[in-house]
Amino acid sequence: MDATDRKILSELQSDGRLTLTELAERVELSLSPCHRRVRALEDAGVISAYRAQVDPTKVGLNFAAIVFVTLREGSREMVEAFENAVGGVSQVVQAERLFGDPDYILHILTRDLAEFQALYDERLSALPSVLRLTSTLVMKNVVPRRPASMIGNH
Repeated sequence: MDATDRKILSELQSDGRLTLTELAERVELSLSPCHRRVRALEDAGVISAYRAQVDPTKVGLNFAAIVFVTLREGSREMVEAFENAVGGVSQVVQAERLFGDPDYILHILTRDLAEFQALYDERLSALPSVLRLTSTLVMKNVVPRRPASMIGNH
């Protein structure tokens, strides 16, 4: 991956709706080489999807929480069962496995506190092998998720 590929990624992460012609102009390539590079990035899995970024509050998701999960057992079967089950909880918008304790961090969006409480009591606490849940509420998003190609670039 060279500087031109990084420019392509940066432009697409800023505006995924760019036409190939617009993208080629922005990265100073002709259309065919730009198209080849984009296809190569897609084929290599560097570009894995194109999505719309939605403001959660504009669709009624006004409550954000982070839940830390510690599993009772770390066997392969229990980890797999937990990960499969948490993948089915639509309010979990991101889940990451961690080294050490806790085992997982879950990013959750709901309409309000009451919906979060019901989710916590009825679904999260019932996930396979859960020993402990610890939650904290998000006050404000200070640094939104950055495009990966921009990390370390100035």
